[in-house]
Amino acid sequence: MASAVEHAALALALPLTARAGIVGVGGALPSRVVQNAEVSAQIGVTEDWIVKRTGIQARHYADPRANLADLASEAGRAALLDAGLDGAELDLVLVASCSQDSVMPNAAPVVAHALGAEHAGSFDIGSACTGFISALAVARGMLLTGAASHALVIGAEIMSRHVDPTDRNTAALFGDGAGAVVCSTGAAGSLGPVVLGSDGGHAGLIVADRDTELLSMDGHETFKQAVRRLADGTQAACEQAGVALSDIDLFVYHQANVRILQTLAERLQIAPAKVFDCIAQLGNTSAASVPLALAQARAKRTLREGMRVLLGAAGAGFTWGATVIEWGKP
Repeated sequence: MASAVEHAALALALPLTARAGIVGVGGALPSRVVQNAEVSAQIGVTEDWIVKRTGIQARHYADPRANLADLASEAGRAALLDAGLDGAELDLVLVASCSQDSVMPNAAPVVAHALGAEHAGSFDIGSACTGFISALAVARGMLLTGAASHALVIGAEIMSRHVDPTDRNTAALFGDGAGAVVCSTGAAGSLGPVVLGSDGGHAGLIVADRDTELLSMDGHETFKQAVRRLADGTQAACEQAGVALSDIDLFVYHQANVRILQTLAERLQIAPAKVFDCIAQLGNTSAASVPLALAQARAKRTLREGMRVLLGAAGAGFTWGATVIEWGKP
């Protein structure tokens, strides 16, 4: 098997691969479930207050001693099993996260080693809640240029380590988890062009500084920016893919707040039933949100073979991204 470096060297001489798509999906959630009653008591609100403003009823928290790389590896292993592939067949391992275990090393090389991906290139992608979409763009580029044949894309977060349990703006929102997809050339489905954007002028909306490592957020302005950018990104991704909004069978957005999903549906005139929502039991899992939602949608049979699906996310930075995929995994 050629190494990732050898693949890259060959890419200039290779024509674009006809298509690449998702061939496996998997997720991993910590066993501890934190209900709203536990959170509401610390921030001085009722459980209903949290539900009405966020749609969240519970979230998963990892053990304080847990490693992000272990959680990411669990999701990656599930996606590989679903794809019928071995870790040694991977050419690329990407981990999108903003809650890595350490400044160095990145999580991806550790995950690649744990999965037996001995010949794979690996690196982390930091784009907060948009991270998985950004990583998918990188994987798609590598696959379509022939630089890789199989890529594992993971979104993994332990957000609980960065949450101030007394902060009303953030304490109820975030949860932990990991989701992963395996993308391969010659797949039955397809990965469409990925539209990415950023606006550093709004970088201060969501911040976790090095002194405290705790999240702070301007919730009202973040809400407005998220709706605006996700709406724009949705339309741009459809244009890039050459499809109309009405052609999309399912919209799988970053699960940040149920009111964002509802407002997006209203603004874009999307039937609410087409917008997947699993935030109630997971909360906002940042970069893990979109792949976890895909895994949940497939498990519930909301996501079915042949569907045209729009993926979209927005997050700190301020960043956003969207793409249209064709789901081909039976």
